[in-house]
Amino acid sequence: MKKILLLFISSAFIFSGFAQEIPRFNPDTIKTITLDSVVNIKAERLNIETFINKVVNDTSFYESFRDMKRYSFIAENRIFSYDKKNKVDGKIYRKIKHNNSGKYKMEYLVKEESGNLYKRNGKYQLYTVEMFDYIFMNAYNTDFVPNAPAGDGKGGTNEGYKSKLKTLIFNPGRPVKVPFIGSKTEIFSANMRQYYDYAFTSGTYLDSIPVYRFKVSVKPDLSSWTKDGIMIKELVTIFDKRNFNILGRYVDMKYGNMLFDFDVKMNIEMGYFGDDKLPTKITYQGNWDYPFKKEERASFLIVHKDYKLEKGK
Repeated sequence: MKKILLLFISSAFIFSGFAQEIPRFNPDTIKTITLDSVVNIKAERLNIETFINKVVNDTSFYESFRDMKRYSFIAENRIFSYDKKNKVDGKIYRKIKHNNSGKYKMEYLVKEESGNLYKRNGKYQLYTVEMFDYIFMNAYNTDFVPNAPAGDGKGGTNEGYKSKLKTLIFNPGRPVKVPFIGSKTEIFSANMRQYYDYAFTSGTYLDSIPVYRFKVSVKPDLSSWTKDGIMIKELVTIFDKRNFNILGRYVDMKYGNMLFDFDVKMNIEMGYFGDDKLPTKITYQGNWDYPFKKEERASFLIVHKDYKLEKGK
């Protein structure tokens, strides 16, 4: 049970305020957007429920990741781990060519590693790195490989908890059956809505795409005790005005109790390639602390580029 919880939390997103010398990756899609005005909801015939229903029920965001297997592309991964003094103690840089022109092949164009990364048995020192690698398919490629084993949410394997992790990443607001967290992810439930403010803003994404920014954030006037009990501090979703596609997602989570502490920021950005919407940038920064385990601190930057369509749907 302890290992399962640790694996879940360490991969669910993680961040702490690191020192200036630590690489800082843009953790918020809002910085890629030029904002112009607050949206007049009535004029646009939109309301809170319009956005909430889309956030909770959308499947296209996850499908964008699955669509990558129809493309060849380049992935650049930068991964850093840190010690207790926030000094970098491990670095990974990988430039990978994902070739889907025939049978899937992965080719390392560059692979550089240094520092305290691995245990004696060859596994990563940090569950954070292992699970992040796993979820975003930059080493294990579970979603690129045809007929990969599917997780059922049972047992203590990485695959078993894959669906729950993806719920948090791709469908925030839905309940996730995880010990000690449970309904804290249900930020759109009748009980949780009283703790959040909702803001709608109009803007332009990547200099040309008209978008709405839907921001859900914890009310500033809540008591400290109430705020501490709320796990998702902020959720920002970027919608293409033209078709209501989700082009970006930013999540800020922080929670602690007697068993663990984690503090998280994560951002995913999409771009259009022909008729498809595909991931272009993933950023993650965070830390978690668990009894009798080494505190983990890590940050990631993943950039996908040079997409080339190889297969139809």
